[in-house]
Amino acid sequence: MAMDMLVSGAELAAHLDDPDWIVFDCRHDLMDLGKGERLYREGHIPGAHFAHLEVDLSGEKNGRNGRHPLPAPAAFGAFLARHGVQQTSRIVAYDDAGGPYAARLWWLARWIGIDNVALLDGGLPAWTAAGLPLSRETPVPRPAALRAQADPLMVLSAAEVESRLRDDAAMTLIDARAPERYRGDVEPIDPVGGHIPGAYNRFFKDNLRADLTLRPPQELRAAFLALASNLNAARTVHQCGSGVTACANLFAMEYAGLPGSKLYAGSWSEWVSDPARAIAKGPRR
Repeated sequence: MAMDMLVSGAELAAHLDDPDWIVFDCRHDLMDLGKGERLYREGHIPGAHFAHLEVDLSGEKNGRNGRHPLPAPAAFGAFLARHGVQQTSRIVAYDDAGGPYAARLWWLARWIGIDNVALLDGGLPAWTAAGLPLSRETPVPRPAALRAQADPLMVLSAAEVESRLRDDAAMTLIDARAPERYRGDVEPIDPVGGHIPGAYNRFFKDNLRADLTLRPPQELRAAFLALASNLNAARTVHQCGSGVTACANLFAMEYAGLPGSKLYAGSWSEWVSDPARAIAKGPRR
């Protein structure tokens, strides 16, 4: 299973002309929302389609559902179908930041019932370091038929997270943000700093080597199991600032042979939209 979740640059390059392989460029910058699209126009993997986090990989915001609420399943399925994805397609996603935006597309595709999805190991930096080509040509989409059916068991609401934190001692909540944001030392994006009481911190970048490739499955498995003494993948919930980098931890756990964890999609940005919800600062107590 883990072998199917990552592809190397060489493997992807060998399938660029394969119509069953659909590639998505997911580059993004949370502080510069147009940067990913600009970079795509300057050069991308040949044949790759652009997936915009704010437009294609997120839904409508209402001020209470976080910065990147999930898109409607039908809308996300229609986006994929417009770019040629069928139920049998092999999807490969990449970014240039160690995989969090690509992992968001991976998770969304799995959420609506598409299993054959992988990340490009090391993303675009690994591709260019290998001397592989870039293109400025926007591919012509070949629309396809796609059935989208979301799995409600893969995601939790804020109310469900609150309930489980209160009543389920076996639940493990993992926050994927940088340690300084988790502790509340700094908060560059959301109006309140800190973390959800009881959450553990596993910075998503700790899953990566220096070259942004993913660490070996056995190393990741040991790290996640060491995080919480009672960690059970099926009772683990991932969150971050807005449900994006949390997907990188979801991916890493599954790659490590720990499948079945869930996403709190609203994450910290939704949590703090209600001042009645408790917050914690500093290290985990």
